[in-house]
Amino acid sequence: METEKPDFWRDNENAAKTSQKISELKEEIESIEKIKKEIDDLAELNILGKDDEKMVESLEKKYQEIESKLAKEEIKIFLSGKYDRNNAIVEIFSGAGGQDSQDWAAMLLRMYERYCGKKGFNATVLQQSFGDAGGPEGRIGIKSVTIEVKGNYAYGYLKKESGVHRLVRISPFNAQKLRHTSFALVEVLPEIGGKDVELEIKPDDLRIDTFRAGGPGGQYVNKTESAIRITHISSGIVVSSQSERLQGKNKENAMKVLRAKLYKLKEEGREKELKKIKGDSVSASWGNQIRSYVLHPYKLVKDLRTQYETSDAEAVLDGNLEKFIEAELKINF
Repeated sequence: METEKPDFWRDNENAAKTSQKISELKEEIESIEKIKKEIDDLAELNILGKDDEKMVESLEKKYQEIESKLAKEEIKIFLSGKYDRNNAIVEIFSGAGGQDSQDWAAMLLRMYERYCGKKGFNATVLQQSFGDAGGPEGRIGIKSVTIEVKGNYAYGYLKKESGVHRLVRISPFNAQKLRHTSFALVEVLPEIGGKDVELEIKPDDLRIDTFRAGGPGGQYVNKTESAIRITHISSGIVVSSQSERLQGKNKENAMKVLRAKLYKLKEEGREKELKKIKGDSVSASWGNQIRSYVLHPYKLVKDLRTQYETSDAEAVLDGNLEKFIEAELKINF
C-alpha cells in the first residue's frame, strides 16, 4: 500500500491528495454498504408488516427514500472522466447587449452559487469585473466573473454547463418594457494540480503584475496592491485573482485558473488533430447555445441538447439544476 511506504509523507502535496482520494473512496463504499443494509432491513420489515396498513405506508416512504439515495449513487457511474472528481473553475462572460447581458451574467452567477450550496460544494469568487452602474433597484451586473468550486466531483457535475445561455424577458432596463434577449457564455474547466505531469509552466514564461482590487463602480478600492494578474507569454492567456487580501494567495488562485486554461488549450489542440483525421465539424463555443431561459411571454427553461425542459423557471434560476445536469451527463455516455 502506497501510504505505508517510508517516504510517503516526504511529498506533502502528493500525500495529501492520496489521503483525500482514499477518504473519498471509503466514504463511497460506506454509503453503498449503508444503502445495502437499509434494503435488507426493508425486505425483512416488508415480510413482517405486509398486512399492517400503517406499516405498509411507512415502508413505502422508506422505499422512496432509498430509491432517491440509489439515484444519487447511480449518477456517479457517468462521472468517470479523468478530472471528473476534481474541483472546478467556472467562468461567466456577459454577451453583447450592455446592462441586460451584464445583469443576466449576475443572475447566472447566483444560480450556480445556489446550485453549489444545494450540492454541498464551496463556491468562491476569485475575480470579477463589474458592469455598468445605474440599473433599477441599484442593480449592477457583471461583465465577467471567475469562481472556484470545491467539492467531490465538482467538475464532473458542472462540465456540461459550458456553452451559451440565452435569456428572454421583459427588460428591467428599458423604459418601454420591451422584450429583450440576452446571452452569456459559461466556461467550466477542471482544476489541475500543480504537479500534473501533462502541464509544464516555465517561470520565465510568466509576467506577473499587481494591482489594487476594487468593487462595482470603482468603490472599495484596496489600499495595497494585493490583486494579481498573470500573463502566460507564449499562449497570451491572461488570468487574475483579487478576492484574497494576501498577494501570495491571489497568485496561487490565479495559477489554478492558468493551469485550467492551459489544459483546455491542450485539449482543443487534440480536438483539432482529431478533426483532421475524422473530418468531423466542431462548432465554435460562442455559437454553441445550450440552454434557453424564457421568462416572457411564457415561462420555460429548455436544454437544447437533451430537450429536457421545465416551466418552473424560478426554481431553475434558484439553483435547481439537478435534472438538467443528470440529463446532460447521460445523453452522450
